[in-house]
Amino acid sequence: MGLIETARAGFAVWMAMAVVAAPLRAQGGAAPKTLNIVIVEGEGAINNLRQRVAREPIVQVEDENRKPVAGAVVIFMLPQNGASGVFADGSRTFSTVTGPDGRAAARGITTNNVKGDLQIRVTASHEGRTASAVITQSNAAAAAALGAKAWTLIGILGAAAAVGIVVATNGGESSAAPGTPARPPIQVGVGTPVVTPPR
Repeated sequence: MGLIETARAGFAVWMAMAVVAAPLRAQGGAAPKTLNIVIVEGEGAINNLRQRVAREPIVQVEDENRKPVAGAVVIFMLPQNGASGVFADGSRTFSTVTGPDGRAAARGITTNNVKGDLQIRVTASHEGRTASAVITQSNAAAAAALGAKAWTLIGILGAAAAVGIVVATNGGESSAAPGTPARPPIQVGVGTPVVTPPR
């Protein structure tokens, strides 16, 4: 992370903690002993590089009793090199504060055009406690982004089309005319589909 982005992230954390800490002290709320980050959405997502939009990562910050922690400062950081992207403001760092449900989302990620694993580092802090996690996504070409279920469906439809063609070429006849040799039956098998990305 560059010096300017580090300073920006540090200042954002300090400001958010100052704003959040005062009301909590006034309420007399006890600080959690430990913090945990639970990944709610975004883990394992495949981002289509043609669309250049990443799946929105969402986390929930919880205390040691698995209760949501409101007012925790959460920072999402994208890698400097390789498969990565930027947030809406053009930086690789996004900071926010959890709501009453303890959740925080990193909105507006635009991916770069590099294929591979995109690791989003997440840190949370509240009342002197910290936690960290990594959300792993993949930047992939359009063909890979379809997913296994889509390719399975394409394979099944292709096999059904092949059977339909065979039936149509046989004319639907089940027996040969008297005095003509019988045609050997045509066998159709479904093999393993091979899928390649578009050129």
